[in-house]
Amino acid sequence: MAVWLKFIHIAAIALWAAGIVSLPGLYVQRAHIRKDQDLFRLQKIVRFSYVRILSPAAFVAIASGTGLIFLQEPYSGWFSVKLMLVGMLVVIHVMTGLVIIRLFEEGEVYPVWRFVTATILSGGVVCGILFVVLARPMVDFSVPPGFFAPGALKNMISEISPWPIP
Repeated sequence: MAVWLKFIHIAAIALWAAGIVSLPGLYVQRAHIRKDQDLFRLQKIVRFSYVRILSPAAFVAIASGTGLIFLQEPYSGWFSVKLMLVGMLVVIHVMTGLVIIRLFEEGEVYPVWRFVTATILSGGVVCGILFVVLARPMVDFSVPPGFFAPGALKNMISEISPWPIP
């Protein structure tokens, strides 16, 4: 069971990551289109890719990854780093959706500098996930003493809060 779930997880992550890294390449083509029918075709391709392929792949990747957490119990430092990077990929995914909404309005273009930045950023996050999963580096998170004690959050907040904490 776990092998099939891991296969599904890896396939979904691969599809999701490839789409997130490659979508800015489609966005930058917006500046070169002059005809309405070509613009409509590009919009259909971009929206289809995001709504019908990338978003379901993201959902399957996160759902299968959550299932793997319960099956394999990978509680270690590297896994926390991986979850942070996956969270960054989710933020990039949401920002990509917001770009798609505005990109096809009248007069909008996607500048080349934004294309380069988005591709490098998303590629870096994906490479970071691959590195952390494959290398599984030793990551030691040291927390202050009493961090997990009952009432510790109240004590930490009361030190920085200008208002009294009941």
